[in-house]
Amino acid sequence: MIRWIIFLAIFGLLDLYAFQAFKTVSKNNWIRILYWLITVLVIGNFISHYYGLNRRDGFSHLHAYAFGFFIAILVPKIILLLGMFAEDVFRLPQAIYRYFTTGDAVKGNYFASRRLFISKLAMGLAAIPLASIIYGIYKGKYNYKVLKYTLSFEDLPAAFDGYKLTQISDIHSGSFDNMEKVKYAVDLINEQESDVILFTGDMVNNKVEELVPYKDVFNKLKAKDGLFSVLGNHDYGDYVQWDSDEAKHQNLEDLKSLQKEIGFTVLLNESKFLEKNGERIAIVGVENWGVGGFKKAGDLKKASQNINENDFKILMSHDPSHWEKEVIQDDYHYHLTLSGHTHGMQFGIEIPGWFKWSPVKWRYKYWAGIYQELGQYINVNRGFGYLAFPGRVGIWPEITVIELKKGTNNA
Repeated sequence: MIRWIIFLAIFGLLDLYAFQAFKTVSKNNWIRILYWLITVLVIGNFISHYYGLNRRDGFSHLHAYAFGFFIAILVPKIILLLGMFAEDVFRLPQAIYRYFTTGDAVKGNYFASRRLFISKLAMGLAAIPLASIIYGIYKGKYNYKVLKYTLSFEDLPAAFDGYKLTQISDIHSGSFDNMEKVKYAVDLINEQESDVILFTGDMVNNKVEELVPYKDVFNKLKAKDGLFSVLGNHDYGDYVQWDSDEAKHQNLEDLKSLQKEIGFTVLLNESKFLEKNGERIAIVGVENWGVGGFKKAGDLKKASQNINENDFKILMSHDPSHWEKEVIQDDYHYHLTLSGHTHGMQFGIEIPGWFKWSPVKWRYKYWAGIYQELGQYINVNRGFGYLAFPGRVGIWPEITVIELKKGTNNA
């Protein structure tokens, strides 16, 4: 309760400050009342869903939308606040000067009136993220993009020249609220006609029951050489409260079984070979391994114990921090690592081939797309689904298609 009171007090004070831009532009009292009415409704809805959140049930669609609408009003208000602060950087020195030069005989407000242009500019800038977030909630989260790459390797077995793989990651099936959109995405994956489909973790938010309604959707996934998957941090059920350790363990076992029913070969610190015309490549899958308090169940040595140093290797590891901290410097050369986890924070700016930015770059060095270090590659998939915030802004859900070519290394 105390934390919520502090939150309301801080938010209220900052909002009163941000409201000055709105107040300067609009003289209509009804519009001003509407501003506060929307704010009270959104904040009230947010608090009602998050006060005393039941960790046993986890994060529902209602929680997600309450959070989403809170973000939808928070970000524009921050823009307004920054606009007012920027103006006050100049107004405050002027007020101090007037106070000391006017004299005691003159009474009144020493602050200059707010400039209408500055307030209009702040409101115009605030409208951009507001519109973007609303679009992201209603359309962006299902705005699937197929990203295609070609990577060349000198030591790729000749039989696999032109071999295509599709990577998907971070399905988070418990967040979906539109079955038809998910079916469309599955059809889009199959249209790529890749040789193999590789899923790099976080099939659910917390519980196997989230995946059950989508079993007959994802079992439509097809690839000539099969479907392979690994576990992500959310698959272990660590973020909800369980009646017992046994119940938590059974949930994980049921999730593995359901993935197998769908058609996935679940790699749990193990490897499989794909063979073609007498040659082979290794698909290596580790359990989740991540820095910053995330589960470290991944065992790279164990996963690779049945392959040799000279095999061509594709590693599936959910968290890209594993690649940074352990994989790159390993004695074995892992030609291509496939990861996910970051979601690109579901928010950012991307101009394909030119520019990409997201706040998540301050947390993860490798957060979206292809990276190369020491002749090894990683693709960090932006995710198929979404989590917590029920949308995507600028960082769209991704289906990755990578074609392997035999030839001079791209680096």
